[in-house]
Amino acid sequence: MEFNKNALNRKLVKIATPIAIQGIVSATLSMVDNIMVGFLGETELAAVGVGSQLFMVHYLVLFGILSGSATFMAQFYGTKDMGNIRKVIGFDFTLLAVLGAVLFIFVNCFTDSILSVYTEDPAVRELAAQYVRINSLSFLLLAVSSPLEMAFKATQQVRIPMLISNVIFFTNIAINYVLIFGKLGFPKLGVAGAAIGTISSRIIEVIMNSYFAFRTRNEFCGNVMSYFGWDRELIKRIIKNATPTTINEFFWSFGQTMYVAAFSRISTTAYAAYQAANSIFNIFNFAAFSIGDAALILVGEKLGEGDMEYTWKLSKHLIKACLLAGIVIGAITILLSEPLSGIFKLSEAGKMYTKYILIVFGATMAADLFNGLQIAGILRAGGDTKFAMISESMCIWLIAVPLAFISSLVWHLPVHLALLVTRTEMLIRGAILAKRYLSKKWMNTVITDL
Repeated sequence: MEFNKNALNRKLVKIATPIAIQGIVSATLSMVDNIMVGFLGETELAAVGVGSQLFMVHYLVLFGILSGSATFMAQFYGTKDMGNIRKVIGFDFTLLAVLGAVLFIFVNCFTDSILSVYTEDPAVRELAAQYVRINSLSFLLLAVSSPLEMAFKATQQVRIPMLISNVIFFTNIAINYVLIFGKLGFPKLGVAGAAIGTISSRIIEVIMNSYFAFRTRNEFCGNVMSYFGWDRELIKRIIKNATPTTINEFFWSFGQTMYVAAFSRISTTAYAAYQAANSIFNIFNFAAFSIGDAALILVGEKLGEGDMEYTWKLSKHLIKACLLAGIVIGAITILLSEPLSGIFKLSEAGKMYTKYILIVFGATMAADLFNGLQIAGILRAGGDTKFAMISESMCIWLIAVPLAFISSLVWHLPVHLALLVTRTEMLIRGAILAKRYLSKKWMNTVITDL
């Protein structure tokens, strides 16, 4: 196929824009939760931040499983094989349902012990426990909605997840407002109200995803039994590809929680500022990372078709778009750091830390986005998941996590400088990933002979 940059840019915008909007809405939803709870005080904000760490780990492990299987969905879409796409969805649902049930039981039995890893403040732990126990039902709900959402993206029906996320956004805000602050005759539940709002939104998410999945206009629509009866060779390949991505996301997400453990020991104010800045930055981050999601979809589709020359040109074009987006979005983050730091109800010191943390995030955005594009987009699209896992996990756990604790507990740096030291790891990771990309060893077709 002839490489047409204008046609590719139009397709990239068509796919990446709805994904970006969905990501922004999801990140804004998290920020709105934090802002609403933040009006109750720094302790409440820190409690939601600490409690959220468990769900972040689960969500990113879930994302690892799904992005590993999305390689197959995208490549099957390149050959228009909807039957096998349904079987991948059914396998994902079964696996995530088992994982969700195990985590639901574990988290409810050992809540206090788990939370003590992230904070030594008993007031924060008590409120975080309320948030975690109520929200633990989401482990089961996401097992249904997430495989369907990934399938919509892999089959380039990206407007459906965007629509669902917008409905959930406004639903969650409304329920949060009523239950956190005790409006319309309801009791003032605070942190617990935020958790109930989240669970209510997840239930609506399951209903809507199921509705769109089984409409005849949906590309992979089929009867329930067509999602099961898996071929042994297909499942074997999915597991082989998804295991490294799952391990990758687990160690990455667990590493992020270790940053929380390190920064929260500086002070509650320092951690509240980190949580506030992270909530704000996620809006920009999710928008930028839509290019990574689009890369997995587009590169996977072309690898499924077997067009290696077009795939190479496509990947280079996506890298240029990624770096440009990283520079622009990073600059916007820096320019808006001062007004954005005043959104939350923080002390003056908290607002100052929030501003400086946003500047650090913005300055390192391009490197962050390049690494994300390679690991979650290009390398995974070609099934090169083992290399992605090893390179990212080793950089985070051998470099970034030790630096987070050393800079916080040994060097006693303020939280924004501790974060800056921690994020220097991205440069080393970027060099490793760039070398792998140039080798072209990631260009594989994983659905051959299926």
